[in-house]
Amino acid sequence: MALPSYATPIQRTYYYLYLVACGIVFFFLIAPLVAIIPISFSQSPFMVFTEGMLAWPPDPEAWSLRWYRYMVGICTDKNLTTPCSNKWMIGTVNSFFVGFVSTFFATALGTLAALGLSRPHMPYKGLIMSILISPMIVPLIITAAGMFFFYAKINLVYTFTGIILAHIALSTPFVVITVTATLVGFDMNMVRASQSLGARPIRTFFKVIMPLILPGVISGALFAFITSFDEVVIVMFMASLDQLTIPKQMWAGIRQEISPVILCMATCLVALSIFLLTTVELLRRRSEKMRGISRQ
Repeated sequence: MALPSYATPIQRTYYYLYLVACGIVFFFLIAPLVAIIPISFSQSPFMVFTEGMLAWPPDPEAWSLRWYRYMVGICTDKNLTTPCSNKWMIGTVNSFFVGFVSTFFATALGTLAALGLSRPHMPYKGLIMSILISPMIVPLIITAAGMFFFYAKINLVYTFTGIILAHIALSTPFVVITVTATLVGFDMNMVRASQSLGARPIRTFFKVIMPLILPGVISGALFAFITSFDEVVIVMFMASLDQLTIPKQMWAGIRQEISPVILCMATCLVALSIFLLTTVELLRRRSEKMRGISRQ
């Protein structure tokens, strides 16, 4: 938003100082993420900028895709100090599997809970909402320990079923909050009109309610997927040694072997996060447009 033509010199000074401060904070937050991208293309086995990478003109021999090939299990380099394996790809497949399944169930449960909480005569609404969002408030290590002891009694520890159930419990609050925020501006007269025309509740939900709250549902699903995909504490408690996920493999890689392969996977995750956040922003603008909210 540009300054108006009648802004005073003091207002202009404050405006530009504000932009500089925002730029410094933005750089402080983004610089570490940007730094890992060029290092992931380094030829060196160390996580540093080599002299060839900093030289001008750049040295082509200082850049390589060797660590990306190692990440996907293509190891043609005999000089690697670590044995070649497909653990990263196994972790990727497992992370997407657990993420998609837990997101599906978390989205369904969270949407139903948000619809129930949006009813004006819902009893104990505040208490129920507090219980639903408690996984976001309670320290994660406490939640993980409690889930471990509970699932151990029903033999769900070290199984994908237990991991998925734990991720559903962590992801559902994000769906509840997102869909509840979408339902704030929902016009219930449309539901009444549909019912007065003879539509059954299921048809009303899929033909009237769902199209209007769909941007919020998809946004909640994306947040749920990110939460599940990025979770490491729950996986450390609930998963066995063979049940790898990307965060668990990255944690093991940091503890056992410091390799630029970790930066390659981190670069892929940054790209995935940018894509998902861009999708969320586009859905938010679409939701505002559908509800008649426009920015001037």
